[in-house]
Amino acid sequence: MGVMAAAVLAVTASLAGCSSTGGKRAEEARQQAASGKANVTTPRWKFAMVTHSGDGDTYWDIVQEGARQAAAKDNIEFLYSHDKEAGRQAQLVQTAIDKKVDGLIVTLAKPDAMKSVVKKAVKAGIPVITINSGQEVSRAFGALTHIGQDETVAGEAVGRELNERGKKKALCILHEQGNVGHEQRCDGIKKTFDGKVENLYVDGTNMPGVKSSVEAKLQSDKKVDTVVTLGAPFAATAAEAKKEAGSDAEVDTFDLNAKVASGLKDGTIGFAVDQQPYLQGYEAVDLLWLHRYNADMLGGGKPVLTGPQILTKKDAGKLEKLTERGTR
Repeated sequence: MGVMAAAVLAVTASLAGCSSTGGKRAEEARQQAASGKANVTTPRWKFAMVTHSGDGDTYWDIVQEGARQAAAKDNIEFLYSHDKEAGRQAQLVQTAIDKKVDGLIVTLAKPDAMKSVVKKAVKAGIPVITINSGQEVSRAFGALTHIGQDETVAGEAVGRELNERGKKKALCILHEQGNVGHEQRCDGIKKTFDGKVENLYVDGTNMPGVKSSVEAKLQSDKKVDTVVTLGAPFAATAAEAKKEAGSDAEVDTFDLNAKVASGLKDGTIGFAVDQQPYLQGYEAVDLLWLHRYNADMLGGGKPVLTGPQILTKKDAGKLEKLTERGTR
């Protein structure tokens, strides 16, 4: 009995030692990644990300945060550029090609303008991953895969959530005309929502104009009981417009930022649909590294989905902390 007990103790001690060592190594790896030091010994490859973002869009700050942390971990030189005008975005992609980058990450909000230059990058032997928008054309353009949210599926999730909340008429605010992803979101809502959906086109670069347009619509149509914005920065503006109009409409939104998390907590925003932008940036860089290092590819030819995730008041406490550090 004493021998058996000793054996058990020896095995237990051995397992505890392994667990302790593994835990220590995992913690050291986490701290190293957080410090910005590379965890790998692969060459310092150069990856470029070119998006359709306008200036001051907090969503893309979160995408960049994820991409830069992955780049630090993977010993990658990360280059970021953006332009909301599709022609200039295409020129930025050409600049990345001229720099002979080792990998390219692009958004395809306006795919027709991007098709030629993305195919040019692929022809030049540069592996391309698309993120956020352009899922439908990503493979046809030659990209390895697409990482993001299926916008139609996300819209359908919103429609179902509105049904559960007993809503009857929704106003879908499109802040960037020509953005195919935005149209898909509103179309998705229409597919599953039992009520009526009306699109309202606004100029997203003019917030006072956005507010006045939403306010005017709510004043003229008292049947609207829901306002759905397609970007986090517009949710607070819609909430202000609702207040000025004296409307009881609920404000819901796609995407997340600190103000949206606060709005979920205090009830000024009903729910948010998060596509996890940090994950889009992080996974795009990490997957390009994996592809170059080990010829790996996720998805099996299908898009790698990062959303939709419906967030409500019950999630607000945790989200506030995460939005403060810039990762949600």
